[in-house]
Amino acid sequence: MRTSTEPTTPGILLVDKPQGITSHDVVARARRALGTRKVGHAGTLDPMATGLLVLGAEWATRLLTFIVGLDKCYEATIRLGVTTDSDDADGAETSRADAAALAAISDADVAAGIAALTGEISQVPSTVSAIKVGGRRAYELARAGEHVELRSRAVIVSRFEILAVRRAPGTLDLDVVVDCSSGTYIRALARDLGAGLGVGGHLTALRRTRIGPFLVADATAVDAIGPAALRDPALVAAQVLGRLDVSAAQARDLWDGKRIAGRGAELTGEVMAAIDPVGRLVGVVERRGEDIKSRMNVPAPAPQTPPAAPAGAPGDAELQEEQA
Repeated sequence: MRTSTEPTTPGILLVDKPQGITSHDVVARARRALGTRKVGHAGTLDPMATGLLVLGAEWATRLLTFIVGLDKCYEATIRLGVTTDSDDADGAETSRADAAALAAISDADVAAGIAALTGEISQVPSTVSAIKVGGRRAYELARAGEHVELRSRAVIVSRFEILAVRRAPGTLDLDVVVDCSSGTYIRALARDLGAGLGVGGHLTALRRTRIGPFLVADATAVDAIGPAALRDPALVAAQVLGRLDVSAAQARDLWDGKRIAGRGAELTGEVMAAIDPVGRLVGVVERRGEDIKSRMNVPAPAPQTPPAAPAGAPGDAELQEEQA
């Protein structure tokens, strides 16, 4: 932890997670590098996966609520012909297809299988997932040998595209790119594609390249995490939610919990980021009839103490007397 008494600046951090560490490891490193315990994340990645994590520091963690549900993009490798108990390469192999059956699968068969998993689909998450069942994580139950039955959920796979096909004796590897809604499991896509083709499948590589408007190309490496990498919460909120400029007086009213009359029609979405004249985030506002009101508040700036009058300068009482 830092020994400085200077408070950590609130901000959003884009991190490129390497393979082999958990998302919580990244959070722990960010806490040490930023000198604060107040660090949160907008969705994790498995240890096997690499790519974009979005973190928040200090009160900017409140913005993660509006980031976690954004659509995402992944690059992945699916291996057909082999299934595992985790639907990815970290699990134990549970079955292997006959080489002849795998060789009989044509590129057209694969394309048809992918088409069936594109659009709005019903997906059962992997049993080795962080979804809670009866108050416990599914992966905890699965690893304890308990039966795990997860409900299907509606997800949207807007793009499921093959980038490359590699055939070898006993395996068929597909490099793919997937654009999808939040909550989509790429491991489950690999599992379901293999099941649909009758040969099984699992994920051997996964990289998250985008979350909403944020790109992994703009992320910092884990070893480079520090205050300089933090992004201004006002800019991030405006990028995600859209910007609504407010006057200094309106900003004070929002900080005081008051409504701003007559500006409800200006909201172009359910919520927007209210920005004051000096570029500070005032809060996330929503419409209330014809008015707007804060849905999410941020701390108001501390009042500035006026500079002390120089020696010999007249005080307020003297000024009043001079003006009388």
